Amino acid sequence: MKKMTALFRTSMDELRSVRNLTMVALFGCMSVVMGYFTIQIGDFLKIGFSSIVQQFVYYLFGPGTGMLFAGAMDILKFAVRPTGAFFPGYTLNAMLAAVIYGFFYYRQKISLRRVFAAQLVVALVCNVCLGTLWWHMTTTQAQAAFLPVLGVRLGKNLAQWPLNSLLYYGTWEFMERAGVFREIRKHIYTRRV
Repeated sequence: MKKMTALFRTSMDELRSVRNLTMVALFGCMSVVMGYFTIQIGDFLKIGFSSIVQQFVYYLFGPGTGMLFAGAMDILKFAVRPTGAFFPGYTLNAMLAAVIYGFFYYRQKISLRRVFAAQLVVALVCNVCLGTLWWHMTTTQAQAAFLPVLGVRLGKNLAQWPLNSLLYYGTWEFMERAGVFREIRKHIYTRRV
């Protein structure tokens, strides 16, 4: 627990640098733009690319910075392109997912196994459990059965899990081999744990 607290605190220190704030803002802009490139497969399955950009923030700047970034991005994306009514539970979901990804990725050796684990935890905790709860609380069909919807969301997220994992890992691997992260790290402030 102490290690996680120290990692979170170090991540929050990343925001003390104007360079880091600028870099996070640039990733935010890229995420908004990438949000327009979503591939819809049927009624329930979609492949989005903005989450990949956001996960780079969690990888480079950690869970604390990522949490604030995710909350701000959720609100900004809703303001830019609203889908339904605003509900703060979904913003909390985004922030919790950022913390989970941050703990899995920040200052860690990224492997396919680690990416699969992070994506699975986020899918089950944030998307399936909490996402279904928020849907149940906000739907006009409040009498709708919770468990059948939970089952459908579980199936959808398990179907997307390997695809999301491979998409993020492949993009991360490409960026790492191209030296993009090495160049970014040269220009950002980092405090050692």
